[in-house]
Amino acid sequence: MKILLLLFFLSLFTIQTKAQYTDTTNYHLNLSSAGSINKTNNEQAYLLNNSLNFGIKKKNIVLNSNTSWLYGKQNSNLSNNDFSTTMNFNLYKTFPHFYYWGLVNYNTSYSLKIKNQLLAGGGIAYNFIDKPNAYFNISNGILFDNSSLVEMASYNTLRNSLRLQFHFGYKDIVTFDGSNFLQNSYSRKGDYIIKSVTTLGLKIRKWISLTTALNYNKFNITERENLNLTYGLSIDKYF
Repeated sequence: MKILLLLFFLSLFTIQTKAQYTDTTNYHLNLSSAGSINKTNNEQAYLLNNSLNFGIKKKNIVLNSNTSWLYGKQNSNLSNNDFSTTMNFNLYKTFPHFYYWGLVNYNTSYSLKIKNQLLAGGGIAYNFIDKPNAYFNISNGILFDNSSLVEMASYNTLRNSLRLQFHFGYKDIVTFDGSNFLQNSYSRKGDYIIKSVTTLGLKIRKWISLTTALNYNKFNITERENLNLTYGLSIDKYF
């Protein structure tokens, strides 16, 4: 019963601590936890989603790390045990709104049938809209993929990584954010990865918002995909 109550409160609340970069802010921390429960007479399912983000900003460079863990069961059977951690940087050394990026990303996913996956590479990005309440960015680059799958042999491939990212806000009341990836293999036909995160927020106080997040992932080589919807409250603190 105590576990069910804990999961119930996790399904209602998404607690986050954030920092927005300013001229004097050089660090930020983001911690979030969310979940959901569905229980009937014969069915029972729950899902927990946790993430930790940390960033450092210097004069011409931004460094970020992001770690997330998605865990769920349905009728006592494991449905999700998906872990991802990423280190990335943005380098601003040319003209306004343009930057270079690089990353290293490690994934393991029960739902997508991935034992281990290591992605590393870099590319370029440009902000077509870059305002406090409106942001639209497109980036592209090349990633080296070293993967070990549950039902297939290990393999290596080069991927093109295309990302579309946006943020729109209305009078600091409503926010709409999205980050979408398409990562095609150059040499393996039909081998592509789709990742999408879309978040809608409604601010009800200066530091409290109602939020809904939709996450979609598809790993076509294993013919697996997942779709997760979370909702709750977000608490934002800037420093």
